[in-house]
Amino acid sequence: MPEHGGNLRDAVRRYGRSDWIDLSAGLNPAWYPAPALADNAWHRLPEPDPALVDAACAYYGAPHMLPVAGTQAAIQALPRLRAPSRIVIAAPSYAEHAHHWALHGHTATQVPYAGLAAAVDDCDVLVVCNPNNPTGAAVPRAQLLAWAETLAARGGWLVVDEAFADTDGAHSVADCTNRPGLIVLRSVGKFFGLAGIRLGFVAAQPDLLAALEELLGPWQVSGPAQQVGKAALLDRTWQRATLDRLRHDGRRLAQLLATHGIASAGTALFQWWPEPEPVRFHDHMARRGIWVRLFRDGPRGIRIGLPPDEAAWARLQLALNQWTKESR
Repeated sequence: MPEHGGNLRDAVRRYGRSDWIDLSAGLNPAWYPAPALADNAWHRLPEPDPALVDAACAYYGAPHMLPVAGTQAAIQALPRLRAPSRIVIAAPSYAEHAHHWALHGHTATQVPYAGLAAAVDDCDVLVVCNPNNPTGAAVPRAQLLAWAETLAARGGWLVVDEAFADTDGAHSVADCTNRPGLIVLRSVGKFFGLAGIRLGFVAAQPDLLAALEELLGPWQVSGPAQQVGKAALLDRTWQRATLDRLRHDGRRLAQLLATHGIASAGTALFQWWPEPEPVRFHDHMARRGIWVRLFRDGPRGIRIGLPPDEAAWARLQLALNQWTKESR
């Protein structure tokens, strides 16, 4: 299984401490305040709620969507809907994409973002995280739509993972998923900070969504997750305020890193850089109770999410000061 952020128990097991600041997963640290659940939320079987789909389509701008138990469920299932194919995955990328395409008889190749245009003619499926996790790199919307058209002409797919697109949706193609072979994944976990409810959505043509739903089986999304997710997707006031705050804090994090000589890139939710000594940096932070995401290879680097409060910002700044002094 690929390594992931959010593995705070690993931090405790390796380093001890109880005062951890978890910056490893790139989630909104001020999550959506879940409303009170209906009395029968834990009792009824979670039959699909059409109002949840309507809320998702309105929020993401997609014509058709399927709720799933986190986009991870779709990432694992989509490779099973195709005969063995030639797959190109933009690299670096969320590791689960390459992992699962390789498990189901496909020929999966990872290609740097700069080489994707040349690779389109030699693949059946192209998988792109946009913006990219972990680097924040983005492919322009027009380029994605051109690739989708090229692939669809020969029965291919373009799969676009837009898990981090909520804070900058300029390049989103969710609204175009009525087109053949264009599949978009969206996550409630990142912007809304609700990774624990395991809720995501797939946007695509209805026949593909029906095949995916048949494969995944009934009761994919729990009743409580449907209720909380619907409330979050409909709460425009919270969304606007959160978007402003995250963009402000994202700039603050990039500036903090820059003052310590770190040229980072990313999104409003995280910053990433190709750290020359990533293992030592990761260990330095962990010994100070700050858990960041270590990328050991492909390329080696560090990703840091947003601190949750001023005390956490101060601890991060102190740890960076100490790192700068030790590295001189």
